[in-house]
Amino acid sequence: MKIAITVNGEHTDADVEPRTLLVHHLRDVLGLKATNIGCDTTSCGACTVLVDGESVKSCTVLAAQVDGLSVTTLEGLSANADDLHPVAAAFRSEHGLQCGFCTPGMVMAAVGLLAENPRPTEREVREGLEGNLCRCTGYHNIVRAVLVASGQDPDEVTGIAARSGASGQGIEAAPGFSTGGPA
Repeated sequence: MKIAITVNGEHTDADVEPRTLLVHHLRDVLGLKATNIGCDTTSCGACTVLVDGESVKSCTVLAAQVDGLSVTTLEGLSANADDLHPVAAAFRSEHGLQCGFCTPGMVMAAVGLLAENPRPTEREVREGLEGNLCRCTGYHNIVRAVLVASGQDPDEVTGIAARSGASGQGIEAAPGFSTGGPA
């Protein structure tokens, strides 16, 4: 079947098998390797991309389903390493990565989150990224990076959350997220 997708601002046409997953089309046909394959079940989020600005896990979307739409991968956020997208720059400055496997999907999910909610609270960041897994960082620096990218001081936002916790209105970690503090 013939599909036409705008990928990272460039129009592409391709013949694809109807069962081809978007993640495989991006990696194998278009050579966009930042979109990682982790679980093939939407559990990890390593394959997250933006489809018409919405955060989508590309391992469970068929390439044919995005025919006529716009897809943005990590490669499409920045022209080069000297001109990083604000979210990618915040991940670098706040050390929001270790091995880097989850980072492309995490950055893309954060871009989608910030498009929907430009000034999220710490809890909203944790909840907004709960579908993206990281086995290395414990999420603390990832959350800080998203808050920095939103123009907020993570120490102030976290400080507000910590003070709220003392009054019984505190944050709880979203499922799968560590608060980084004592249990």
